[in-house]
Amino acid sequence: MTDSFRRGAAEGFRAFLPLSLGLIPWALVTGVAMRSAGFSAVESMGMNLIVFAGTAQLGTLPLIAAGAPLWLIVLTALALNLRFVIFSAAIAPAFAGIAWPKRMLAGHLLTDGVFGVCIDRLLKSDDPHWRLGYYLAPSAWTWLLWQAFGLAGVLGAGAIPREWSLEFMATIALMLLLIPMAKSRPVWVAALAGGLAAVALRGLPLKLGLVAGIAIGIAAGFVAEGVQFRRRER
Repeated sequence: MTDSFRRGAAEGFRAFLPLSLGLIPWALVTGVAMRSAGFSAVESMGMNLIVFAGTAQLGTLPLIAAGAPLWLIVLTALALNLRFVIFSAAIAPAFAGIAWPKRMLAGHLLTDGVFGVCIDRLLKSDDPHWRLGYYLAPSAWTWLLWQAFGLAGVLGAGAIPREWSLEFMATIALMLLLIPMAKSRPVWVAALAGGLAAVALRGLPLKLGLVAGIAIGIAAGFVAEGVQFRRRER
């Protein structure tokens, strides 16, 4: 590790630390939800380690518990994680000159919160070692928190009272991570359209309302971006 890498790691960790507290209830809820869906402790932690995507985990668990077809489970997970394609494209310039294995690790560790907190400074720095440290430190911290408190939820699933409403806490935590990333009108349009559609269509079988909400949100965002672009051209 170079001095530049260590400086970047320290700065990235400090920048992300306040937001990382929101991961704790979210990870706990995910751990409890996996056990409630019928997973064993080993299966739950296997999903936590391999998938490492809270939204996709929570979104597919009801389908798995209901015995939904595999194609629908995979489609739902892909739809829920579609934003990471956009995140990856946006953050890719920060990894120019970095070896392929490290880029693969960075891709696995990419999360909403780290992207939102780090992207601006990552794209402004000319030092690849500093950029890598600035990204990996909060990403590794996020991974450790997710696994540790996910395990706590898995092992304590039977001891956590249902009246604690941890599901609601996890929703608030996710909103706190995502709202700062909504910096433009098309993003707000996409979020509102997708959210309202998902609520309106929540009665569809096999949780298809969620998938429909995602599709509607993406479409609304593209339309809003096109309108905004045409207005700028005038």
